[in-house]
Amino acid sequence: MLAMPIGTPACPDTDRQHRLAAQLADMIAGVATTWVSLNGPKQTWPHPHAVVNDEAGKTMEVGRTTARGAGRWILRVWPEADSTRPHTFHLADATLTRSDLIAAVRGR
Repeated sequence: MLAMPIGTPACPDTDRQHRLAAQLADMIAGVATTWVSLNGPKQTWPHPHAVVNDEAGKTMEVGRTTARGAGRWILRVWPEADSTRPHTFHLADATLTRSDLIAAVRGR
């Protein structure tokens, strides 16, 4: 196998995001997007927090453990993402976008 620069995997895992989307869909039936942040509304210290939405954009009720687990998994799959900013994970195409940028484009 060829040598790669330090920190670069020799065999990059390009399906990691899609596997995460499939795992979350299996774990939470009907999920379409997951909003994730390290700043939960009821916590004063940084802690993974997720809000799960269905196809219609309605918030789905999930347990605290499920929400924290989903948030932690998403943040681990994208270690280069700025975890101090909120992000939205779209399961359909397994993409992560910064939520504050979406709101700025929409003029909120």
